[in-house]
This record gives sequence, C-alpha cells and structure tokens, in this order.
Amino acid sequence: MSQTPLRPKVIAFDVFGTVVDWHGSIQKEVETLQPGIDGAAFANAWRAGYKPAMAEVSSGQQAWTKIDDLHRKILDRILPEFNLSLNEAQRQHLNLVWHRLSAWPDAVAGLTRLKSAFTIVTLSNGNLGLLANMAKQAGLPWDLILSAEVFRHYKPDPEAYLGVADVFDVQPQEVMLVATHEDDLSAAQRCGLQTAYVHRAQEYGHAQHKPVGDLSRFNWEARDFMQLADQLLRAS
Repeated sequence: MSQTPLRPKVIAFDVFGTVVDWHGSIQKEVETLQPGIDGAAFANAWRAGYKPAMAEVSSGQQAWTKIDDLHRKILDRILPEFNLSLNEAQRQHLNLVWHRLSAWPDAVAGLTRLKSAFTIVTLSNGNLGLLANMAKQAGLPWDLILSAEVFRHYKPDPEAYLGVADVFDVQPQEVMLVATHEDDLSAAQRCGLQTAYVHRAQEYGHAQHKPVGDLSRFNWEARDFMQLADQLLRAS
C-alpha cells in the first residue's frame, strides 16, 4: 500500500459493483422474466454500454442525461440481441432493476461500522432517485447521497471527486474514495483523494475473470467492507 495520509473525514463509495451486486441482481431478474435466457450475458451486455454512453455526455456529443435514461437507451438496443420482446410497461419496469440491486453480503454491516467513526456518502454516476431507491431497498445507511447528477459531471471527471470535498468544506486529501474499480480510484488519486480498493471478484459473474493490477499505489486494500472497517478503525 502507498503511504497512508491523514485520517479521512469523509469516505465516499462507488456504488455499482462496489456496494451492490449489479450482475447477480440483473441476471436473476431477467432470467425470472424470460426463462432460458442467458441472464449473465444479458447483464454484462447492458453494463458494457455504460461507459460509452457516459463518454458521449462527457464529450459534449449529448446533453446531460441521467443514468436512468442512458440505461434505457442501452436496454432498447440490446433487447433484440437476446430475442427479448417486451412492451413499454415491461421495459420501464426492467429498466428500474438498477434501483433494486442487492447489496453484497458484507456491505450493510461494514458500512454501519464505518459510519460510527466517519461520514459515509455515495459518489456514484447513478442519479439521485436511483440511489435513494436503492438505499431504501437494500438498507444502505448513507449519511448523504451524492451523485454525478449533483455535479453535472460523470466520474472520472475531476469535478465529481472534488465536488465531495467542496460539499463538506474539506481538503481533497480528507476524502477517501472506496471502489472496486482501479480506473475510478486512479482518477480520484489524481485529484488528491485517498483511495481504498475493495475486492469484488464476482462483479461480472462467476464465469468472467476480473483482472486486478498493481494495488500498491492505493492507500488501502481490503477483501470486503468488514476488513476495511477493521483497518480504518484500528488506524483512527
């Protein structure tokens, strides 16, 4: 691990994949909706459209758009690829599966422990309504829900990371980002934030290997939120 700086005042969490199991949740729902479909492939195809869609917004090719609307655009595109025919009401309901994602087994307990000593917030590209519904559904104990929607910039734009520090009137190094995505953490690190990598080996499903690079450049590394809480509470 890189040298640990001062104790963070705010811990911000990436959400999709880090806090909640988007792949398993979507796979289960779509296989219930259409028995026989490859739900794992469907989940990964839907997620694969995420970064290209956000890049269109970040580059100015498309006006600011909520993730709900980007998800719907991707959904409409991939349905024919899986020979899945849905009416409008069914499409709307399926698109809202992102509001109903299940938390990883350690998430609620780990977040609750961390909340006892730190301010814990989301820093997600998901829109505010989505994140609020997800928190209610999964019992996620956030102190505050922050989103790219607040800053009108998707991660990895610097405005998203620096926006957290601005909201709490603290220095960037007093904010820590927790994520299971190295590119997200590297972008936060470039903005001066502390970083913690949490392993989520099954993020893309049991059948898809998730490569992991050199994690020593981040301040912390943990197998799950409970171990991260052990580390941070011991150090505080």
